[in-house]
Amino acid sequence: MTNPEIGQTIDIDGVATNYHDNGRGSPIMLIHGSGPGVTAWANWRLTLPVLAQKRRVIAPDMLGFGYTERPADNHYSMQRWLKHLLGLMDKLQLERVDLIGNSFGGALALAFAIAHPERVRRLVLMGSVGVSFPLTDGLDRVWGYTPSAATMRELISLFSWNQLLVNDDLAELRYRASIQPGFQEAFAAMFPTPRQQWVDALASSEEDIRALPHQTLLIHGRDDQIIPLQTSLTMASWIAKSQLHVFGQCGHWTQIEQADRFTQLVDNFFSEADQEQ
Repeated sequence: MTNPEIGQTIDIDGVATNYHDNGRGSPIMLIHGSGPGVTAWANWRLTLPVLAQKRRVIAPDMLGFGYTERPADNHYSMQRWLKHLLGLMDKLQLERVDLIGNSFGGALALAFAIAHPERVRRLVLMGSVGVSFPLTDGLDRVWGYTPSAATMRELISLFSWNQLLVNDDLAELRYRASIQPGFQEAFAAMFPTPRQQWVDALASSEEDIRALPHQTLLIHGRDDQIIPLQTSLTMASWIAKSQLHVFGQCGHWTQIEQADRFTQLVDNFFSEADQEQ
């Protein structure tokens, strides 16, 4: 049976990179979060096909995640992830994209927009890291994951407010994903203790965030146990051209728990920019 998490492969600076590339039109880049066993497809499986009805949607497995090759030194940093993303855009000849970042991917998207403002049209940050905050118990447990089906079930129950989305089959599926060869070794190398340092390392400076020139849509679940709502409230107060949408009765899985509303919000946001061109 074909694995839907595996898309196309492209060489980025010697790294075999797994990515999905669907649809035609104005390009959107989707950057996934950092959960154990995560892939672009697992994060964006409900989002990608809907947005691809009108636009070209690219969703890579970032360096060290999913089915993208792991560097031999197993060393990861913001600079390395940003170089990987820039290399992908250059290889695909994407001059400018609308950028959507989820959680950890939000920190990357924010930092990329700051470093390369001319390469981003509009920015969407969802349940995003990007400013410093006290490490939550939920994020500590996610980054400290040790593989077992039971532990995975506990984690996915933290991600979702709607516990009807949490079941043994999903836990087993994500557990199996997390123990693919090389997956856990790379994940464990990314965020070792003390983990507060990685929250801080993923944060952009207040000065840089305040100078961000892009129209920015912030989306957060009010009941998020992984990344506190305060992070989006802070970014909304710092980013001049920002708007914030908060979903009640929603956890960290905004794009899954509120899939239809999420894609509608994003589509409307990008359609505004289409009309300005």
